[in-house]
Amino acid sequence: MPDQLLLRALFLILLAAAAAYLRLFQLSEFYSALVGTGVGLVLIFIEMRARRVSAQRAAGAVIGCLFGVLIAYLATGVLNQALSSSPDTASFLKVGLLLWLGYMGLAIGASKGSEISFPALSSGKAAPGSVANALKILDTSVIIDGRIADIAETFFLEGTLIIPQFVLRELQTVADSADSLKRNRGRRGLDILQKIQKMPQLHVEIVEQDFPNVKEVDLKLIELAKLIQAKIVTNDFNLNKVAQLHGVIVLNINELANALKPVVLPGEFMRVFILKEGKEYSQGVAYLDDGTMVVVDNARKMISKTIEISVTSVLQTTAGKMIFGKFDDRMHAVIEKPVLDKSPALERVLEKPREQASAASGHSSL
Repeated sequence: MPDQLLLRALFLILLAAAAAYLRLFQLSEFYSALVGTGVGLVLIFIEMRARRVSAQRAAGAVIGCLFGVLIAYLATGVLNQALSSSPDTASFLKVGLLLWLGYMGLAIGASKGSEISFPALSSGKAAPGSVANALKILDTSVIIDGRIADIAETFFLEGTLIIPQFVLRELQTVADSADSLKRNRGRRGLDILQKIQKMPQLHVEIVEQDFPNVKEVDLKLIELAKLIQAKIVTNDFNLNKVAQLHGVIVLNINELANALKPVVLPGEFMRVFILKEGKEYSQGVAYLDDGTMVVVDNARKMISKTIEISVTSVLQTTAGKMIFGKFDDRMHAVIEKPVLDKSPALERVLEKPREQASAASGHSSL
């Protein structure tokens, strides 16, 4: 930053000195220097604005401007012949045509530059040999979630991670919220970003590219992904669907978690801890370690107990996986506590030896 300020100051001094020496518009040295300084400030402002433009948009603007100037140059030949009797009018039209077509080419090229493929100008410093699709944009939800850091630690994540500046602003807003829950979530997201930045195998880049005409952060993410040909990493279901409609590849952390859940087939046996009652009569609800819900029939009376069940069906939904099972006290055991006092069938089995023993004692007394 100090180097940039020094170069800009040197540029202004040289431009003002050149203007004073050449006496622009027959002005005095002082006023010529002021004009040169003003022109230099305008050029520096344009340079500062151009830094925010992506390489693709800048290349599109340059190409469009060159085409506009070329068309204007070809049109001046026609104007010279058509208006040979009015040289002043022809000169005015030539200058006006040059400025107008150059501006039109610049504006159209900048707006359409993102639609042109420039592989060498893709944003991000990807590792040698990587492709543009190695770029991954993190959204606010996946940063706050925190599992992205765990995935990165396992080396399953590669390429360059892009953190847009508008995502950081949203994360900062959440961290400064008056709600303690939101504030803690926002601070957790900032801690996760710091953790990811310290990982040597990843390159994290913060981009300043913004879209002032787009209000929603999700739509900004989609526009940025289309601009730099990147993937979006999220766990937001709605963003996932909207991005797919725009043709943007989405890496959903929730879908990855569902894919890594153990496969359970109908007819298999499993042990679960019944946590609460189900919606239907005699149902109990349990949860696996990965959060999968297990609905068990005939387990309403087994709350706070670990039991063995048989799987009847598995339902896969967009929100996750649900397992349905059945508990039969005649076939399956209660693991935590002995089932001698709880199972009527076993109670009847144990009553028979007792009756036989009492009958035998009665015969011996006789």
